[in-house]
Amino acid sequence: MPDFDTVIRSTRVVVPDGIRSADVAIREGRIEAVLPHRSLEAPQRALEVVDLGESALLPGAVDLGTGVHAPGRTLSDSYHQAGVAALRGGVTCLAVAPAPARPAITCADSLRIHRRAAAGTAASIVFLGGVDQGTGPLDLADLQAGGVVAFQASLSDGGAPDMAALSDSRLRKAMAEIAALDSLLLVHAEDAGELGASPVAADQRPPRAERRGLERVIAAARVVGARTHVGPFTAAECAALLSAADAVGVELGAHTCAHYLCLSSEFPGPDSPARACRPPLRSDANRKALWSALLEPESAIHTIGSGHLPTLGLYTLRWNLTALWTAARRRDLSLAHLARWAAQGPADLLGLTRGRIQEGFEADLVAFDDAATTLVPPTDPGPYAGMRLTGRVERAWVSGRGARC
Repeated sequence: MPDFDTVIRSTRVVVPDGIRSADVAIREGRIEAVLPHRSLEAPQRALEVVDLGESALLPGAVDLGTGVHAPGRTLSDSYHQAGVAALRGGVTCLAVAPAPARPAITCADSLRIHRRAAAGTAASIVFLGGVDQGTGPLDLADLQAGGVVAFQASLSDGGAPDMAALSDSRLRKAMAEIAALDSLLLVHAEDAGELGASPVAADQRPPRAERRGLERVIAAARVVGARTHVGPFTAAECAALLSAADAVGVELGAHTCAHYLCLSSEFPGPDSPARACRPPLRSDANRKALWSALLEPESAIHTIGSGHLPTLGLYTLRWNLTALWTAARRRDLSLAHLARWAAQGPADLLGLTRGRIQEGFEADLVAFDDAATTLVPPTDPGPYAGMRLTGRVERAWVSGRGARC
């Protein structure tokens, strides 16, 4: 009987402490060992040996707060479509947002509906539970018992009509209830009172909406002591608020998305899906400042995701790692940064045994050609249409099961 199901080797394996040549041995869906390169030559040691050569082996990305439900599709078809796109974009696990989706994941019954719809999805699926004005402590406890890995709320329309914005009193109450469950609250922190009449117009969603929302979240978390993560974070001028939260003992992190780091409000055409982002794309100066905030040694921005939101026309999963790598490479950053932001950070935040090429972790892996260039088709239904991006996902493994991309 072979020792391992699969051995994947590469001269560039991205492990938590850097990049090195290694053989990654997999058994029963988990990483059994990370061994010196070409140390497992004997065929009887593994059922399959995959040699990637110089193509990099990365931990599969964990996409935080993915919107799944696509207009005109059933919920099960939406999950299938998202799973296929995820693997092509280097995402092996989707942390599905409670809304916008029908039904919103705000109770145990709706969670069961989503679990059935998600059965057989190509990528692994975990769920976030929704919190709105009517969600009570029993609902939260039932959702956690049903397997949700964290909770999500909004201070404006960042969720969906099924998830109304939280008032300050409800925000504090939800934080206290979630802290009692030893869980995490993710908050869309644009303040509804600072938004204009047209939710899709960038000038109606100014940076001060994020600032005011952040102030509300910090004030509530300081009183309650809840573990909180805000996002999508876009207004670089608010980075100082994140640092100030840490200084007063508030456990607050932030999440942003690849398109906020790749694109600016000056770039997309008037009909680009990127115009539907909530928060909107900011100026090029803000984009550069957001990178500076991200690269600070003690940055509170720990996670980067795709921002996939089909209900708004944002189909971004397919280009997730490639778009982020295109922007990171221009700054002479390494694949280790990519793995930390897109895989390890989100997985650690949610308490998942994923996101690392390390013994005992799920064998969620991605073969990535970081030198390849790809022209995104002009007809692509996403914000990167017509762009030339660097990097290509060649293969993916989900719990050790391989899939061509």
